[in-house]
Amino acid sequence: MFSFEFMRNAYLAGTLIAIVSGIMGVFVVARNMPFMTHTLSEIGFAGAAFGIFIGWTPLNGMLAFTTVSSILVGELSGAVESRRESVISAISGLFIGLGILFLSLSNKNSSYATNILFGSVIGISHQEVVQMAALSVLVLVVLFFIFRNLKDDSFDAVGAKTNHIHSSLISIIFLVLLAFSVSVAAQIVGSLLIFVLLTLPAASSKYFAHTVIQMMLLAIGFAIFGVWFGLYLGYVTNWPVTFFIASIEAAIYGLALIYNSIANKSR
Repeated sequence: MFSFEFMRNAYLAGTLIAIVSGIMGVFVVARNMPFMTHTLSEIGFAGAAFGIFIGWTPLNGMLAFTTVSSILVGELSGAVESRRESVISAISGLFIGLGILFLSLSNKNSSYATNILFGSVIGISHQEVVQMAALSVLVLVVLFFIFRNLKDDSFDAVGAKTNHIHSSLISIIFLVLLAFSVSVAAQIVGSLLIFVLLTLPAASSKYFAHTVIQMMLLAIGFAIFGVWFGLYLGYVTNWPVTFFIASIEAAIYGLALIYNSIANKSR
């Protein structure tokens, strides 16, 4: 299996994606933002289609669209939390329409749309792996510097106010990092199912962990297991890798719910 360059690239890229998704996912769950993650995946579809239309790589198009839209959501939502979902819905609808338009104007066949929506392991080149690695490192470095403030803002709102943390600024930075994470991870699982890796591993980990660091480590472990095993099953069966990754992560989450239910009954 590893004699093929595309599989080596896929495993390397998948590992990077799992690490970033596991860490970012903890904050996505804590900040109750799965809907935003799903919306950014739809915006990523429009960005990838735009990139194809003007001759960019799909990843560059995703980065441009998801970054701009995440800043828009942060600015338009402002301090009014209840307004966020309406803003997200409006932006999501606009970008889905744009994605369809750009694909139509680019005169590409349906396989391009399929690759964007569901990912393409075979299509990952060494250059794209390098670019994904650079973006992953950038996300992790920025997270390192804002970790304490982001943790307080996500898990301890009272403490964040006491420490005079600029919540609006932290929120916008986090949204931009989330946009980068979505763009990176979409290369494996596609824009349509990116929220699987950015929500399920972290959502599962909270039933087993008691600290933020433990949640991150478990989420990374669950994500890596799903990606690695999903890539292997996709290779031996020739079935879509995305199907296996989504099924594995859903199964882990189901087991986490069962464990939590049994633990609660035993108390």
